[in-house]
Amino acid sequence: MNAMRSSILPLAVTMGDPGGIGPDVTLKAYSERVERDLPPFYVLADPALLSARAERMGLKVKLREATPETALEVFPNALPVVPLPASVEDRPGVADSANAEAVLASIRMAVADALAGRAGAVVTNPINKKALYDAGFAHPGHTEYLGVLAREAGHDSVRPVMLLAGPDLLAVPVTIHIPLSAVPGALTRELIVETARVVHTDLVSRFCIETPRLALAGLNPHAGENGSIGREDADVIAPAVAQLQAEGIDARGPLPADTMFHEEARATYDCALAMYHDQALIPAKTLAFHDAVNATLGLPFVRTSPDHGTALEIAGSGTARADSFAAAVRLAAVMADPGLVE
Repeated sequence: MNAMRSSILPLAVTMGDPGGIGPDVTLKAYSERVERDLPPFYVLADPALLSARAERMGLKVKLREATPETALEVFPNALPVVPLPASVEDRPGVADSANAEAVLASIRMAVADALAGRAGAVVTNPINKKALYDAGFAHPGHTEYLGVLAREAGHDSVRPVMLLAGPDLLAVPVTIHIPLSAVPGALTRELIVETARVVHTDLVSRFCIETPRLALAGLNPHAGENGSIGREDADVIAPAVAQLQAEGIDARGPLPADTMFHEEARATYDCALAMYHDQALIPAKTLAFHDAVNATLGLPFVRTSPDHGTALEIAGSGTARADSFAAAVRLAAVMADPGLVE
């Protein structure tokens, strides 16, 4: 994403799990903001946590408490921090359920800012779901929780869809965080069609792809080989593709997943729809492990996230790479306003 212009609104960055590398990559990316061509953002976090983590990492990053309204003015000279209602201790490597409310407050505040027009988009740092579950968190993950927050704000028709975005591949898993054994039962024509509709709509509005080409992977090896290796491809995926085509969406499949992701094949479509989590994430991370971004389509606001976890084992060490976080910030700005790229 070259030739980035300044966004009218700053981006809201969440704290993520304070024991993980979210604070690390945020601080490191800000310290390299000029070289990385980053648009302005502010962080919803405990300022004391960020100050302690910067000192631990040996980073000379100026921090300044701010509001979304003052973040643009502050950003060139200091990292704007919007304080959370609770303090958080700097304990890298420890995912503590006692921090759950602060972690969730950061997400809620960022979403509220985006919906109210105070932030141009939301960039979420990685959370530790086990720590949240231990505190009573009842949602499968970040994506689902964002959908709940949007619906609570009155957006009843929200249908969150996970997109993995890298320089050479856009990929969507139709089913996400469920056991592999549960995928065939969860995969329905309706689910595939609804997912593809969201992808098509957001590729047009968020990525300026006038007529998106969607390639749908088969579920079984060789896309089922006409029913000889499972019936899901012929009975579920093919009818979904036919319905999408009847609606005017450029969709094709089911295609054998093992021949969908080489360079020549990728040139024939704009986005791949995979039938389960790893079918999408393995090629996405293989092609761009450090630069892939997790974006959520189908929301009334833009949300992106670095495509990695909390990496507790290296938190605070200064060795975490900020590439994916920086890519998430740049992509959020572009999705919020595709005119940002000249």
